[in-house]
Amino acid sequence: MMPDATTIFALSSGLPPSGVAVLRVSGPGAGPALTRLTGRPLPPPRTAMLRSIVHPRTQHLLDSALVLWFPGPASFTGEDVAELHAHGGPAVVAGLLEALGSLPGLRPAEPGEFTRRAFRRGRLDLTQVEALADLITAETAAQRDQALAGAAGRLRQRVEAWRSELLALMADVEADLDFADEPDVATPRARAAVAALAHDIAQALGSAHLGERVRAGLTIAVTGPPNAGKSSLFNALARRDVAIVTAVPGTTRDILEVRLDLGGVPATLLDTAGLHESADPVEALGIARARTRAAAADLVLHLGPDPAPGGRTALRVVSKIDETGAAPGIRDGVAHVSAVTGAGLAELEAWLVAWAGREVPQGEPALVTHARQAHWLRAALAALAEAEREADAVLKAEALRAAAHALGRITGAIDPEDVLGAIFARFCIGK
Repeated sequence: MMPDATTIFALSSGLPPSGVAVLRVSGPGAGPALTRLTGRPLPPPRTAMLRSIVHPRTQHLLDSALVLWFPGPASFTGEDVAELHAHGGPAVVAGLLEALGSLPGLRPAEPGEFTRRAFRRGRLDLTQVEALADLITAETAAQRDQALAGAAGRLRQRVEAWRSELLALMADVEADLDFADEPDVATPRARAAVAALAHDIAQALGSAHLGERVRAGLTIAVTGPPNAGKSSLFNALARRDVAIVTAVPGTTRDILEVRLDLGGVPATLLDTAGLHESADPVEALGIARARTRAAAADLVLHLGPDPAPGGRTALRVVSKIDETGAAPGIRDGVAHVSAVTGAGLAELEAWLVAWAGREVPQGEPALVTHARQAHWLRAALAALAEAEREADAVLKAEALRAAAHALGRITGAIDPEDVLGAIFARFCIGK
């Protein structure tokens, strides 16, 4: 890859105020920028040193900060990288960013640009880039473990091994073409190797559904007639007041969402409009949306005696047992709870954790975690199937080449710029 001529900088930690703010600089001007800001020689590589940071134009003291120097290629981006670990006050951060922007050759980073530079210099492949984005947004232990496995290069290693096998098979098949007058020994051997390779890829592809479920999470819709206690139950499971609760029927008109952690499995809990016939066009729209989301949900928690709408699984919930005097707990497939007193909520939450564990079994993290990865694995399988069927060595070699191309799309060895742009746009500016 050609080195980037520009040097980029950004705040890589959370927005101020915070205890510490990390500012990252990457590119050929990172070292000179650090010496200009500190007025001192560069510190030893990967050694934190306390330095006074001075504005290069006004010579005004901006902060006392820890500075680090990572000469390329032994850095995250593969370029020269400098980091400032400063106090996280808004004025300090604003002053440091303004000072960096005043230096010639430096510009603010675009979203995902640090990671994109790491990809272009071979520090990461696309599967690791996607896993890194997943790790940044991980909310549960299962999401974290899956993202860490991907960031460590688990899928990349498998894909590279498959691609190496394909290249060796292509060489064998093409050798038959070069020596057409010799006995054909490579092609039958290649056919058996292709079948074994296709079986291995198909097994890996079997984890794609689980990987997507862990990333996106499960969906649970709370449904029922107006004033059945849906919003109260929603708030109780969310452990905070998200939905407005009143005695007036039809208070909830739009769908509210909150994220849950069900024993490491992510889930989105939906509070929906009360299900009934309504002449109010706004309320009717909310009811229609509620039915649609419930139909697509993985689980419906239904309050009320009428059948639950849609959903692959439904659990009937009898709410307001504080008013009826019913005993809390789950009996005969019905949960008896009170959002007011909390009675029965522990049993309901335990039931939800057990259900999520069945839907998304815990164990070794999935190998395939994104629809993009699964798409190109399926394309590789289709090409391998063609190679197995094809008797002509020329066409067999072409099918093997197509399979290798599809695998290259997974790691980013072969990918157009518009695809790369869409992937890196998921990142924040400082990453």
